[in-house]
Amino acid sequence: KESKLLKGMENRNAVEACDIAVITVPYSAHRPTLESLKDVLAGKIVVDVVVPIVPPKVTKVQMPPEGSVAQEAQAILGDSCNVVDAFQNISHERLLSDGDVDCDVLVAGKGKAARQVVLGLVEDTGLKGWDAGVIENCVIVEGLTSVLIGLNIQHHVHASGIRITGIPDQD
Repeated sequence: KESKLLKGMENRNAVEACDIAVITVPYSAHRPTLESLKDVLAGKIVVDVVVPIVPPKVTKVQMPPEGSVAQEAQAILGDSCNVVDAFQNISHERLLSDGDVDCDVLVAGKGKAARQVVLGLVEDTGLKGWDAGVIENCVIVEGLTSVLIGLNIQHHVHASGIRITGIPDQD
């Protein structure tokens, strides 16, 4: 049964139909995926959820030469779109569970207006998002994922996350 909100499509058709594209592929598929969709991603906000996890060293931060995966994406796609990082530090197990996600989302990337749009999407999911600044800050957002995986292994858990504290609620 097809939902009115969700519809399965080939990547190219999905990107052509959207205003905001979300990239969620293994790091090994990141560059080829973006290169194959570059022409249809022009003019879009690209939410990049990819982290540079390179097995078997998943607890070691391994950034691409561009500095971060988001910067790599921006270099591939050029200035015709805004790449924004989000959701990297939330375990897929938390997202799939029925319980509270209980962590925050850091949003960093090109263009304050694009970050604000993505922060709105984060809030639409019921999560708390934080504007983590410019695309150069994505190295920290993405790098935290390897740190969290290491903590999960050390403490025999599956879904550690981050929470920003000390800032009064703005609501």
